[in-house]
Amino acid sequence: MTEATVQSALSQRPIVMPEITFRLFQPGDADAFRELNEQWIAEYFRVEEHDVVQLSDPERTILAPGGQIVMAVAGDEKIGCCALIFVGPGIFEVAKMAISERYRGQGIGRKLLERTIAQAKTMGAHTLELASNWKLANAVHLYESLGFRHLPPERVEPTPYARANVFMELDLTGQQDLPVKRGFGLA
Repeated sequence: MTEATVQSALSQRPIVMPEITFRLFQPGDADAFRELNEQWIAEYFRVEEHDVVQLSDPERTILAPGGQIVMAVAGDEKIGCCALIFVGPGIFEVAKMAISERYRGQGIGRKLLERTIAQAKTMGAHTLELASNWKLANAVHLYESLGFRHLPPERVEPTPYARANVFMELDLTGQQDLPVKRGFGLA
């Protein structure tokens, strides 16, 4: 076989990926949560003091106060995460959303955020808030496509993040449940 024939045969084979599952944070997920977030933050910005605090002990800073973290897993590999940080009764901040670089562009971020929104509803959320940055245009577009709306400047609360320049909110009170596609449920 020539090299061209081998390359042609390889390009016709389907790419096999492990099934992606979504589950809640478990003991042993802290390192992956930190690494996934440090990678994307350092790629676009700099890791700030508040990042270090939350990423160094998510059990204490996110889970214990009433938040939750949804993890995306491919086989044994933890490939994504998204946190719900308790703000007040019925209000959570969507934060620390990350997808491993080699899994980006495959719709996993959308599915992860859909699962996170569904989890927030089970936790009694009526409002989700988030802070982002215009540099993350794909993320901002994803948020918009799932119903998040930009906040007017007079409604923006102070944030500990210097990088934050996009502030959004999702009202869950009148929102229909998002469809959950087969094979992508919280475990």
